[in-house]
Amino acid sequence: MMTTPIEPGIVETDRTHVGAGREWIVDASGCSRERLRSLESVRAVCERAVRELELQVVGQPLWRQFPEPGGVTGLYLLSESHLACHTWPELGLATFNLFSCRRRGDWPWSDRLHEMLGAESVSVRIAERGVAVATGGSPVIRPEGATA
Repeated sequence: MMTTPIEPGIVETDRTHVGAGREWIVDASGCSRERLRSLESVRAVCERAVRELELQVVGQPLWRQFPEPGGVTGLYLLSESHLACHTWPELGLATFNLFSCRRRGDWPWSDRLHEMLGAESVSVRIAERGVAVATGGSPVIRPEGATA
């Protein structure tokens, strides 16, 4: 399969793109337990992603702060789809899921989560959604920074 970089973080394949969008599945481990308990800290990550990716929030984000020692859960309904996050302070873990039907470059998840939550390790998986159904092939899933 031929691939062609068209802008940072976006790769066009030799098939016609008829998919439903792109999904980022992010796991950040070794995070600060205090920051993972802080609704303000986690909300700041989501708000920065929304701002820097120029996402369009529909309505008010929903947030749930769990009783100690629990973390927080947040959900943003976007005109492009959604952004969700969940934290587990007891595990030092934060997870994020961003789905967008509008093509865009990647966000520097590793840098931002290290800076804002103290993450020691960040795993980013990118899935092209709806491609397998539309083209009869297998879905494309690649780690952050991969071009094929």
